[in-house]
Amino acid sequence: QVQLVESGGGAVQAGGSLRLSCAASGRTFSSYTMGWFRQAPGKEREFVAAITRSGISTYYADSVKGRFTVSRDNAKNTLYLQMNSLKPEDTAVYYCVADQHAAAGRSKEVYEYGYWGQGTQVSVSS
Repeated sequence: QVQLVESGGGAVQAGGSLRLSCAASGRTFSSYTMGWFRQAPGKEREFVAAITRSGISTYYADSVKGRFTVSRDNAKNTLYLQMNSLKPEDTAVYYCVADQHAAAGRSKEVYEYGYWGQGTQVSVSS
């Protein structure tokens, strides 16, 4: 059982930066593949980024590649998403996800992650 709580969302100007955090409860945080999804109003939830259990390898949706960086600190049971060069189309609710059986490089679907946070709003103005 894992509980995930996102924080760090807010309103920023286009071109600005924001860092999201996800605090995880649980004894075996390092055994979970972690990632981020987002959902804009009226649109389906989509994959953003994922990171392996060790934090060595990361994977990104084409829409955010080169602008976003996902990282984790297993000692602090925390996942991060650094977002730079933000665009209005990045506006969405961002969700932290985790799963013991997901593979960061292959798992990019909602159903592949069993644990979800409550979401945090990111709004980017032009």
